[in-house]
Amino acid sequence: VTGSGTGVGAATALLLAQRGWDVLINYSRSEAEAMQSEAACRAAGADTLVVKGDVSQDADCRAMAKAAVDRWGRIDALVNNAGITSFAGAANWEVLDAQTFQHIFGVNAVGSFQMVRACAAHLRAAQGCIVNVSSVAGSLGIGSSVPYIASKGAVNSLTLYLARALAPDVRVNAVCPGMITSRWFVDGLGQEGFEKVKALTEENTPLRRASTPEDVAEAIVWLVDGARTVTGELL
Repeated sequence: VTGSGTGVGAATALLLAQRGWDVLINYSRSEAEAMQSEAACRAAGADTLVVKGDVSQDADCRAMAKAAVDRWGRIDALVNNAGITSFAGAANWEVLDAQTFQHIFGVNAVGSFQMVRACAAHLRAAQGCIVNVSSVAGSLGIGSSVPYIASKGAVNSLTLYLARALAPDVRVNAVCPGMITSRWFVDGLGQEGFEKVKALTEENTPLRRASTPEDVAEAIVWLVDGARTVTGELL
């Protein structure tokens, strides 16, 4: 599970651990949180491995795949959760430069592809699955910034492509959450901005609630551990 030190990634790793999976926990900056995530997964009975790596770097992706195979001899599932954004540039394009755009795209879209490429042979051998963590931004054209919206649109297209390219051996799906009550949104929007977006979400969605990281993790794990005839879906 990439980006599994915090938020949705940590919740996903823990839920998989609780269901009997061994998990590789990946982080790029949040080392302390990754260790906490590992401790929770170990307490749930999982064998764990913590690997620092930036998915925008192909060598790091290949190192992660190698570490998993060296430890367990196989890879059954890949959850491409690592992602970044800039909470600027949705309205004011002038604050965006090419470097920012390419960095966000490099982590969210290129990073997902590079992780798939590094794991594909092992996933084929295991008849495994991939879940990409995308966003409603990629489907609706709304979100925190232009490069984030574009990158998640790319993840959605990539999911459809990979579902065909890796069939019938590997199932490939994506989850596309809206607002999530996680630290990621609080850090980006500030507490006041977070509360405002949360209130808007609760006001404008039929169930009158925003998703928690655990809600999103449940959807991811269903696509990993169930959904045996589902591929190429954007949930």
